[in-house]
Amino acid sequence: MATTTNSSVRPTAILLASCPDQPGIVAAISQFLYENSGNIVDVDQHVDVDEKTFFMRIEWEVVTFGIARESIAAALAPIATQFSMEWQLHFSDVKPRAALFVTRENHCLYNLLSRYENGELNLDIPLIISNRDELKDAADRFEIPFHHLPITKENKAEQEAKTISLMHDHGCEMGILAKYMQILSSQLVDAFPHKIINIHHSFLPAFPGARPYHSAFERGVKIIGATSHYVTEDLDEGPIIAQGVAPVSHRDSVKDFIRKGRDLEQNILSRAVWLHINRRTLVAGNKTVVFG
Repeated sequence: MATTTNSSVRPTAILLASCPDQPGIVAAISQFLYENSGNIVDVDQHVDVDEKTFFMRIEWEVVTFGIARESIAAALAPIATQFSMEWQLHFSDVKPRAALFVTRENHCLYNLLSRYENGELNLDIPLIISNRDELKDAADRFEIPFHHLPITKENKAEQEAKTISLMHDHGCEMGILAKYMQILSSQLVDAFPHKIINIHHSFLPAFPGARPYHSAFERGVKIIGATSHYVTEDLDEGPIIAQGVAPVSHRDSVKDFIRKGRDLEQNILSRAVWLHINRRTLVAGNKTVVFG
């Protein structure tokens, strides 16, 4: 299935690049754009001094650019080779396609679907995948196909293989775990490296388990938080994209903790998704550079 486009905005090209830090990188890219009538609309850069690594995000208008969009990558390749770059080229009018993963909790799902419906998130959601069937009605309300794939120890590999096939069949380049209560195996993670986004409460590893807010309440914590990150084989330890915190006090009940925590989870997850689909993240080892 082809990736759809968003024609409501003036399209831009987005270059994400990282390479060993050295003189001339910015000059070479800027000169390339200048020589081809590239109107830069956004640029950001960062140097990791300790790792001696240069990171850059630069965005320019496509309509007036002197090179046809299908030829831009080939034209950029010599510069990338010259500076030993790892690089990605994206176009703002091409919508990423994402599979949503859910289990029973619906707050992150409804938040994403609401933002998706009102056009806040520039992506397509062609399917929802779940290991349970409680949220099928939510998928039906938004007219998104719902795929119920129950997971057991015995069928996990088979069901994840089906998941990968479904995502490929629907042209999905990424997955969003909207409180999907399953640990992904390397089979699924490796099929979409640094393209599956998860959300969890930020008490980890201090308050693991099924009732983290109850445990935190009993300890009398003063802040609660949420973290969204890329999924890796190391559980909840992937590169962090976005985080948030909220104050709590002795006046708050467990229900207050849960309510505030859910607010954070849905907002931080949607923030992370927005950053990813707008091509504002670069993974560097087990960290991210976020061009917010």
